[in-house]
Amino acid sequence: MKKPILFCDFDGTITNTDNIIAIMKKFAPPEWVGIKDQILSQEIPIQVGVSQLFSLLPSDWKEEITDYITQHAVIREGFKEFVEFTQKQGIQLYVVSGGIDFFVEPLLEGLVPLENIYCNKSDFSGERIRILWPYTCDTECSNQCGCCKPTLIRSLAGSDDYKIVIGDSITDLQAAKLADKVIARDFLVEKCTELGLKYAPFETFFDVINVLEKVEVR
Repeated sequence: MKKPILFCDFDGTITNTDNIIAIMKKFAPPEWVGIKDQILSQEIPIQVGVSQLFSLLPSDWKEEITDYITQHAVIREGFKEFVEFTQKQGIQLYVVSGGIDFFVEPLLEGLVPLENIYCNKSDFSGERIRILWPYTCDTECSNQCGCCKPTLIRSLAGSDDYKIVIGDSITDLQAAKLADKVIARDFLVEKCTELGLKYAPFETFFDVINVLEKVEVR
């Protein structure tokens, strides 16, 4: 019998909105929109695009940007109960995020242990914000993912694990292709439909709990 293991996205999944997009809307000059469109259309790799986005912002805005996100980001309904459900069921939960440490970690504090959070890092020592990539692609991936979710799945999941991916966006697509089950919303639903990947839809984490309760692992 396989064991369920969960890989959950952060921006737009655990939070109701994408925090990188929220930061850019609030702080970035207009050229951010063209970069964002190139990322979503897969014209440029995620790693390249996100680096370009944050290079538009001065490092000395760190405190203002962090305060803005921690005050305005909303955790999706049912997430606390979802985490408690995984703990009671003994299901391993990892947050794998293309988000950045300076907002991901404070927003998940007290909910998910730090060692179970995999996200990109930030460097504010220069004139502009620089993004660091500690979880970049292995030799099996050439997509320049940034935080490479397929690589993390390969490294964290064993052959006896039933891999469940929860996500909403283009950053979750390659991970979804490796999953035994996909729980999706928003843009990821469109891509799963387009590619014929089976998925269960969700809007709140109470929906996710309902899906997990019905999973038959063999």
